Amino acid sequence: MKSIIFMGTPQFAAPILKSLVQDANYDVVAVVTQPDRRTGRKHKMTMSPVKQVAVENDIPVFQPEKISGSEEMTVLINMHADLIVTAAFGQFLPMKLINSVKIAAVNVHGSLLPKYRGGAPVQYAIMNGDHETGVTLIYMVKKMDAGEMLAQSKIPIESTDDVGSVFEKLSILGRNLLMKTLPKLIAGEIESVPQNEDEVTFSPTIKSEEEEVDFSKSAKLVDAKIRALRPFPVSYVILNGSRIKLWQVTPLTETTELLPGQVVKKTKHELLIATGEHGVVSLDRVQPAGKPQMDITDYLNGSQEAFYEGEQVIKL
Repeated sequence: MKSIIFMGTPQFAAPILKSLVQDANYDVVAVVTQPDRRTGRKHKMTMSPVKQVAVENDIPVFQPEKISGSEEMTVLINMHADLIVTAAFGQFLPMKLINSVKIAAVNVHGSLLPKYRGGAPVQYAIMNGDHETGVTLIYMVKKMDAGEMLAQSKIPIESTDDVGSVFEKLSILGRNLLMKTLPKLIAGEIESVPQNEDEVTFSPTIKSEEEEVDFSKSAKLVDAKIRALRPFPVSYVILNGSRIKLWQVTPLTETTELLPGQVVKKTKHELLIATGEHGVVSLDRVQPAGKPQMDITDYLNGSQEAFYEGEQVIKL
């Protein structure tokens, strides 16, 4: 039985941890996850999905705000585990910790490396209109997501996918890939492959100011941006001077000569807006500030705005 220190935080990592716990070949001796955070309208202190799995299985949990230089790191190093497995942990690991394990420290990364190193690979894959994504299992090294590749698996990105649905698919894909690869890694049967540095791209964590949708982009990319930020943190636009979240739009096949952000058509049940490249999108589901999300019919019925054709309603 090989001892494992597991490090991860969001729901993406939870099924991976569950599989390791349920496999008799492995002993998860510690789980490291981000500190509990206040969430929701009531700001209730909430455990991460990974911590919930650990608590359910009586696994010791470590939650340093920053692992480098922490007392928790010293304890983990002294465990001299066989393996470290990370999945969306959200912190850099010091080399002292990586080098403390007997076999290897490996990371389950949610992209087809060397494409999209960094903290938001799924968001960037959707936002850029990619047709596929996947999971790559790599050795952990000092440089972010730069380790040699042990295995890789792909899935298509459907036109209806958002970051939530893709994360769910990648979580299962990553779990299966890890459980298939670990026995070979432990047996020394895998020859790792260096990443091609000429093909490296990055996906840094998306900042709040980058959540605004740019309607000068094509209709497909407007839709992709919205899906890339749904269900969290949710994109927005400035509509007639007010910030409004966009939950769903439909890119249409029709074209227009109107400028991006102008009203193409408005009825009781639809609001069509011009985008870049002469495109048109239908706003389907929105969320005004301080209100719940709603379909466009309810929004238009409750709105005081007239929305005249050709009117510039979205700030660029």
